[in-house]
Amino acid sequence: MPHPSMLVDSHCHLDFPDFAEEEAAVVARARAAGVGTMVTICTHVSKFQQVHDIATRSSCIVCTVGVHPHHAAEELEGASVDRLVELAALPKVVGIGETGLDFFYDHSPRPAQEESFRRHLNACVISGLPAVVHSRDADAETVRILREQGAGRGLTGLIHCFSGSRAMAEEALNLGFYLSISGIVTFKKADELRETIAAVPLERLLVETDAPYLAPIPHRGKRNEPAFVTHTAAAVAKAKGVSIAEFTAATTANFFRLFPKARASCA
Repeated sequence: MPHPSMLVDSHCHLDFPDFAEEEAAVVARARAAGVGTMVTICTHVSKFQQVHDIATRSSCIVCTVGVHPHHAAEELEGASVDRLVELAALPKVVGIGETGLDFFYDHSPRPAQEESFRRHLNACVISGLPAVVHSRDADAETVRILREQGAGRGLTGLIHCFSGSRAMAEEALNLGFYLSISGIVTFKKADELRETIAAVPLERLLVETDAPYLAPIPHRGKRNEPAFVTHTAAAVAKAKGVSIAEFTAATTANFFRLFPKARASCA
């Protein structure tokens, strides 16, 4: 397992075209910045092989398998519970997702999003892997489905790119979930989010980039990359009133507690 002084970028998309020409350089910059582990996230089961290939090329990268809610309708046929569980058994796959609900864009019909979400959560229960959950403009529905699918079944996971309300944070924590914080926390208008984070127990927080999206200040407006998670970590540590060293050690420990399968790949 990486040293506790190394950060984890718990959510990035290294398979996206933005990184195609400089994958090795992006990984090297992340390591130089003090990022010991990166989770490259699957958004299409049909493109899982590319995600998995990236993870197998580096000891510091692990991956997930899943379907983003934007693509739920087009991927339903190929993303059965059995298929998700089968791919989840590969050594480099440490979680299932990203899955969830996005009622802001509604790129997939809501019934398809809900069906896909439930399949992913069932696969999590069967495989024992945590869920990586995307929720936008769908807090109540997300919590309802997490309750229905996970009650008494040992479901674990995180709400990725958390930028929701204090109430949503409390609901997620009550379900045993973690919150992963993105570069949004560095934005000037994110006072409410910083106040919410201040009330979340340190042992339930992770940090992420969601690269190539949501670059933190001072890189806002540019392509994001895993090295920039250091700026997010600094902002969250400040909101929590702890040192960077304490924050890094805590969130790295949190990651490996939630994603224990990652220990073998990141040793």
